Amino acid sequence: MHPSEHAKTTPDKPAIIMAETGEALTYGEFDALSNQGAQLFRAVGLRTGDVIALLMNNGPRFLEAAWAAQRSGLVFTCISTRSTAADVAYILRDSGAKLLICSAALEEVARSAANECSGVEVLVAGEVGAARRDFERLRAERPSTPIPDESAGIDLLYSSGTTGRPKGVKAKVPSGEPIGAPNRVADMARLRFGFDSDTIYLSPAPLYHAAPLRWCMAVHRLGGTVVMMEKFDAMAALRAIERYRISAAQWVPTHFVRLLKLEQAQREGFDLSSLKMAIHAAAPCPVAVKDGMLAWWGPVLHEYYAGTEGVGMTAIAPDEWLRKKGSVGRPVLGEVHVCDDAGEPLPHGMEGMVYFSGGATFEYLNDPEKTAGSYNKAGWATLGDVGYLDADGYLFLTDRKSFMIISGGVNIYPQEIENCLISHPQIADVAVIGAPDEEMGERVVAVVQPMRWEDRGEALAAEIMKYARGHLSHVKAPRQVDFQKELPRHENGKLYKRLIRDAYWSNARAG
Repeated sequence: MHPSEHAKTTPDKPAIIMAETGEALTYGEFDALSNQGAQLFRAVGLRTGDVIALLMNNGPRFLEAAWAAQRSGLVFTCISTRSTAADVAYILRDSGAKLLICSAALEEVARSAANECSGVEVLVAGEVGAARRDFERLRAERPSTPIPDESAGIDLLYSSGTTGRPKGVKAKVPSGEPIGAPNRVADMARLRFGFDSDTIYLSPAPLYHAAPLRWCMAVHRLGGTVVMMEKFDAMAALRAIERYRISAAQWVPTHFVRLLKLEQAQREGFDLSSLKMAIHAAAPCPVAVKDGMLAWWGPVLHEYYAGTEGVGMTAIAPDEWLRKKGSVGRPVLGEVHVCDDAGEPLPHGMEGMVYFSGGATFEYLNDPEKTAGSYNKAGWATLGDVGYLDADGYLFLTDRKSFMIISGGVNIYPQEIENCLISHPQIADVAVIGAPDEEMGERVVAVVQPMRWEDRGEALAAEIMKYARGHLSHVKAPRQVDFQKELPRHENGKLYKRLIRDAYWSNARAG
């Protein structure tokens, strides 16, 4: 279905509620605004298949613009609000965007980026002066009726860029498909996770990331209500669950870590009984963290593993996970294979690159080399993760291939070490990388964000190394612990580990 259908049947039902302020838009209001947005896009010369970019903070304007593009047959690409002007300009050029809509707080970055490109118009959403091209003001001048040539648009999303430049997953250019055509994410939300028109869905993550955007739009297709947080805060998330009687939400492991680090009295101070479905993805969840969340919230945690590329998906329910702790489940889309470096399938229990077959095919926009590198000789596609299958066909992820440390000829995957260290009560966040070492090639370094910055120092470093040696094999225990006030973690939970690793290798070369 499409939100416009719900605007006809339940026009007064909230489509969006802002968690912090309670600001709400009904389906009737939301439909009118997305129609006006579509009318505006046609008025500025955009036609079916054209690309627009959204550089916007979480808020109603984001989803209004996305749905306006969707019903205009446009391709809409969403850009991280943490991007530099150079990164935004790269995506504008790479995607071929003709229009950039930005939040007022991001106008300087947006205009700097647009100035580096040709033919990109900037519209500003928010409190702006009359002299600027104001998205809301220009939209308000347009009729709230559908454009005559409505057709389904599609998102063009870029990877987080945790291991290099963001890669755009090439979108199929719309070709007259109706705006209410079946949608795979909405179908999965309904059939596997039980979403329906009664769902009250909490979205605590930034909308420019694939999962929050697509799941929020899926809730709208089903006629539910999206409760959106401006940004994640552990206490605010618990408050929102209680206040709005949230029935479903999507999380990343970093959210769980921060929730579990709250004081016991804080955690017990909210009524969370309405929450029936807590879906998590984006990164492997440490076993101790998921155990802690299940003990607190009960059997409501459902996990899946997939990517923006859409090549396949695994999923695991809470009762399954308790039997297969650490697994990301069995395939629900496509078939999973684990292969060696030559692309040959490996036996159960052996680690290798994880591939999918039988799902969708994809291309990275303007990058045939990266596209080709994502497929093996059998035509199976990988998201770049390493793992193994057990005898029952459950997938366990080890790490990303690009993060592997080779120390003294031994392959070490940082994820296991990070999963161990994050359970230390004095660690708020941690990244494990391989730093250059004359003798071993690389040495294992833990870069720690302490719970209290003033606790950093030799004593805490020694305590962390002792803790690691008590829980890990000798070869995996960090040889060095350094402290950083805040790790460069993406708001979607993914860590920009390459930035940390590159600093160590750059310093070594400079020395």
